[in-house]
Amino acid sequence: MAAHQPRRRPLPKGETFFTPGATGLRQRIERRSARPLVVLHELPRWVLPIALLAVLIAGFTVAGWIGAAALAALAIFLGWFGYLSWPSLTVSGRLLRGLTITVVLALAVVQAVR
Repeated sequence: MAAHQPRRRPLPKGETFFTPGATGLRQRIERRSARPLVVLHELPRWVLPIALLAVLIAGFTVAGWIGAAALAALAIFLGWFGYLSWPSLTVSGRLLRGLTITVVLALAVVQAVR
């Protein structure tokens, strides 16, 4: 009898994992991000939102540099995700991503001086 293997979610549909025609910095970042993105994709769907929520709550509740570092880490993660998805976003999606990152960074500054 074959060993039971966990069921994996299929990768999103599309012909390529990378932005067609990308060069330079975008190509390098996409190639280095491929493995972490696949790992994140293979996690159960609830893990990433819960982890991000936990980091956000920690950033709000812990005063000083520790809370600011948690919020800055969240902003970096959102920036990375935003950079990777930028070519496929609409103008409103780009504005919303940029606004979200700006607000999280502003909250990090407020936490740092608190």
